[in-house]
Amino acid sequence: MRQSQVIRDTLETQICVDINLDGTGKAVLDTGIPFLDHMLDQVARHGMIDLKISAKGDLHIDAHHTVEDIGITLGQAFMQAIGDKKGLRRYGHAYVPLDEALSRVVMDLSGRPGMEFNITFVRARIGEFDVDLVNEFFQGFVNHAMVTLHIDNLSGDNAHHQAETAFKAFGRALRMAVELDPRAIGAIPSTKGSL
Repeated sequence: MRQSQVIRDTLETQICVDINLDGTGKAVLDTGIPFLDHMLDQVARHGMIDLKISAKGDLHIDAHHTVEDIGITLGQAFMQAIGDKKGLRRYGHAYVPLDEALSRVVMDLSGRPGMEFNITFVRARIGEFDVDLVNEFFQGFVNHAMVTLHIDNLSGDNAHHQAETAFKAFGRALRMAVELDPRAIGAIPSTKGSL
């Protein structure tokens, strides 16, 4: 089973992430940030990965440290769970609509962190959630999962829908990228021989 657990304990946050890349889409989430729990549930469900995330952070200041550190810890757990990347499809992509909103996510398990983030949110907050933190979450993930990630919101006039389509598409692209390719068992999906 491709699974791992990572614990992050700092003066700002205490986070535990358990991930199973060969799961069934189950999520147990307690981040202290309801909107983030909702988004992470989309990643688990649409990525067909099992996620268990608990977090205590300095939410009395704001949600920034908690959201960013969850992205970092999830990226570290993903990196451990993915292993040597033999036999993987490596690339994943998805388009996901939700009413008027449409987002595209393209991913490469490249071993090189890089992100292009193109969402212009129509408002600054979704309930109590600062939309700037969507970028912070994904940047934390990318830097520690060592992946290349392109996120583009192609349309949308509802900020909740814009965010939700991005997280759902991320889950779908992740699912595709980590799938085992029956035609490439045991092979590294790169002409370099390593990722």
